[in-house]
Amino acid sequence: MRKLVDAYGAGITTVLLLLVAIWTLGMVIAPQATMLDQSLWSLERGTADLTVEIDRTYNELSTAKYDYEHSKDAEARLALDIRIQGLTQKIAELELKEKRPDKVYGLQNYTRMTDIHLQIFMKTIFYAVMVTLLALVVCYPVAYMAALASSGLRATLLLLALVIPYALNELLRIYAWLMILDYQGVINGVLEWFGVTDLAARRWIPFLESPAAVFMAMVYTYVLFMVFPIYNTLETLDRNQIEAARDLGASVPRIHARVIIPHAKPGIAVGCIMTFMLSAGSYSVPQIMTRGQGGDWFSQLVYRQFFEANNWNIGAAYAFSLLAACMVFVFLVMTVFGIRLKDIAR
Repeated sequence: MRKLVDAYGAGITTVLLLLVAIWTLGMVIAPQATMLDQSLWSLERGTADLTVEIDRTYNELSTAKYDYEHSKDAEARLALDIRIQGLTQKIAELELKEKRPDKVYGLQNYTRMTDIHLQIFMKTIFYAVMVTLLALVVCYPVAYMAALASSGLRATLLLLALVIPYALNELLRIYAWLMILDYQGVINGVLEWFGVTDLAARRWIPFLESPAAVFMAMVYTYVLFMVFPIYNTLETLDRNQIEAARDLGASVPRIHARVIIPHAKPGIAVGCIMTFMLSAGSYSVPQIMTRGQGGDWFSQLVYRQFFEANNWNIGAAYAFSLLAACMVFVFLVMTVFGIRLKDIAR
């Protein structure tokens, strides 16, 4: 705080802190708090029982009105009139309860997750972990080559080769992979030249029905989120440490295991966290790549609960469950790599 005041003055520092507070409250805390509250209550409708009770009360009201019209006794008519007023008020209360049911707080929205939805949830988490590991295996050598390139031009060309495709819209990149892996796409077309497939006879390899198609598209879509954190940490590595390890006779795997990877732990952790969270919450990639043939991802279930079933309480519970799983993954990665939040933010 003192450094900010010394650098920018008390007025600008106050404005900056106020903007940060507004951003944190409006874009982080408030939406999550609203979603959590939405997931913890449901409407107690009891539609069937309530409808039966309303119908029964209407029948009692009709009977009371009939008796009132045909009764000659003044005391009986007075009692019936009081009963009619009571039944009318009861009907009004029941109909209001039917239109505006009470909120019931609890964990019922979380416990209503069916076995099939739970399986999809676990499958999504597992697939997101696999995408993260695959992205790490693919991106670590690229980040290493770019960070420790012998010339600045070489590193620039490598980074441009990564960044330029991202000038295209994400949907276009996904559709590009769809055209490559489609039943009559590029790969099946190339395999036809070697006699492996026959597109005219509809004999092709169904790449899109395999989770591997989603894996490949996701790794390509989110590759920068894995490459750049690792690249940023490796760029600060003193190359003299690598030379010293070589002079001492260390092999290449040992140099990576004892020198490079320990230094790159914060970048690897950030890359894994970002890739996992983007993969677990991705909707467009599995929706487009599988075209309904490879099974749902949990994000698709969340979408359906919100916008098709119009059940925002269940949708909020599903979304918060996914968020909780992502937070568990974040702390698990921090524990495995032995890093703290300040190491990630550095």
